[in-house]
Amino acid sequence: MITFLKNLIQQAGIICKEEQHHLLPADVDFKNRKDLVTTIDKKIENFIIEKIRIKYPTHDILGEETGRSGFSSDYLWIIDPIDGTTSFFHQQPFYSVSIAIQYQGQVICGAVYAPRLDELFYAEKSTGAFLNGQPIRVSGTNDLINSVMATGFACLRADAEHNNLSYFNKIVPQLRDIRRFGSAAIDLCYVACGKLDGYWEMNLNTYDIAAGAFIVEKAGGVVCDFDGSVHFPEKGIISTNSFLIKKLLDNF
Repeated sequence: MITFLKNLIQQAGIICKEEQHHLLPADVDFKNRKDLVTTIDKKIENFIIEKIRIKYPTHDILGEETGRSGFSSDYLWIIDPIDGTTSFFHQQPFYSVSIAIQYQGQVICGAVYAPRLDELFYAEKSTGAFLNGQPIRVSGTNDLINSVMATGFACLRADAEHNNLSYFNKIVPQLRDIRRFGSAAIDLCYVACGKLDGYWEMNLNTYDIAAGAFIVEKAGGVVCDFDGSVHFPEKGIISTNSFLIKKLLDNF
């Protein structure tokens, strides 16, 4: 299954990379006044679903653009065709395709592919996590002041009254630096491989984080909600290593 998943997500990424260069204003629509979607998001999701239907016709699918189809299989494919659509539209490289596979409600494998960066992250339940075929682990950083972390602002796109700004203002002065990539899937995978020491965000959906969170866990990291429990992303999401999790949670 992982071989099929890796091939599929790379094929989808190739289409993304080709289509990004030809985007026009007419290709963009808005879910709300800040949250955009392109015709390519829909094209990629349809492509992925078609390939899954051929290989695994009885499996259920949850896609960001098409919703859920099927409630009868033990298997569920969770698809975010372009995570980081704003970056994609603005011709920036920090976007990704994200696919996770659940069996009986538990993720068993996942992959995130950033086509412009040529970075393929993946993990299986029975193995560790990998980047372009090489094993990865979370960082060993143990102090916030030595940490580089990332966050996002889906809450601001949603005009949420309770938003990330208060957490941002509290946490950032404690860090070495902060990054803002615009793709939750990439942020999580960068935690998994140690490019980031931690990441937090709120107002996300399952398809944004399912694959990335799994990859973090398989890379030896910790993923939880803002209360330190497992209700993510509904109650926010935090990912980091075991040394920093308590120190980061103290800010929520």
